[in-house]
Amino acid sequence: MQSRKLIDYVIISLKGMAMGAADVVPGVSGGTIAFISGIYEELLTSISSVNFTTLKMLKNQGLRAAWRAVNGNFLFSLLVGIFISILSLAKLISWLLENKPILVWSFFFGLVLASILYIGKQITRWNILTIVFLLVGAVVAYYITTLEPLVSANSSPLFIFLAGSIAICAMILPGISGSFILVLLGAYKPVLDAIHDKDIKMLGFLAAGAVVGLLSFSKVLKWLFAHYKNLTLAVLTGFILGSLNKIWPWKETLTWRINSHGENVPFNEQSISPFSFDGNPQLMAAILLSIVGFAVIIMLEKIANLSNK
Repeated sequence: MQSRKLIDYVIISLKGMAMGAADVVPGVSGGTIAFISGIYEELLTSISSVNFTTLKMLKNQGLRAAWRAVNGNFLFSLLVGIFISILSLAKLISWLLENKPILVWSFFFGLVLASILYIGKQITRWNILTIVFLLVGAVVAYYITTLEPLVSANSSPLFIFLAGSIAICAMILPGISGSFILVLLGAYKPVLDAIHDKDIKMLGFLAAGAVVGLLSFSKVLKWLFAHYKNLTLAVLTGFILGSLNKIWPWKETLTWRINSHGENVPFNEQSISPFSFDGNPQLMAAILLSIVGFAVIIMLEKIANLSNK
């Protein structure tokens, strides 16, 4: 692995904080942030290097050799940033989503829209097959955003294990939110209840599923990047394009659910025109924040290009 200074790991932690902030928002993927911040492929490589060979290395050569093999400094710095963000920003972002939803979604809409252009530019060869893969990815992601969440909450250990493994895959896949997948599966409420009740057993099954899903899926993605990079990028670009429906700022709530605090929150929503609202005093502010979100990605790309020179 490449040699880094302390400031490099601080920057990685900041990128982790951005990923954590995105994962707090149902509909925005931390994988998207990892991609546009330039650490996606290294993240996949580092995660997929955790295997039985590494465990044998830990046993025979010690912790230092195993830590180096899994790019431990990188993963640790990233996880520190993610946890700091979740612990410090979760309440703020939740409050903003509850009280200023249109403005929050507008910022993320602009950010994700710009990330589509950024990831699309990484595709070195465009042809009919690449376009087909992009369209398939977009259709699949759009269809997922229109699915009606399961009302019944299954809390069996096997189901929670499977939900954890599927949700974590979505979390590292640009364009698809892990928390949104939990909502679709009907596992969001049981997971929240387990956190609220400090149900260690249930959380253990969730964590085990997440570990299995993460280690398995990261290897698949790494292989796809190594052998079919352009087509993989095309599908990922399509995923993010299709997911825009989920983060469209203007929504109409079709059904409601009761959260862990006993409050009514939107359960199933559909996108509507911003002009459906009388007067819509937030329209200009929403457009401005979308532009700000778009500009953030453009600036990150410029900074990345300068640092690579």
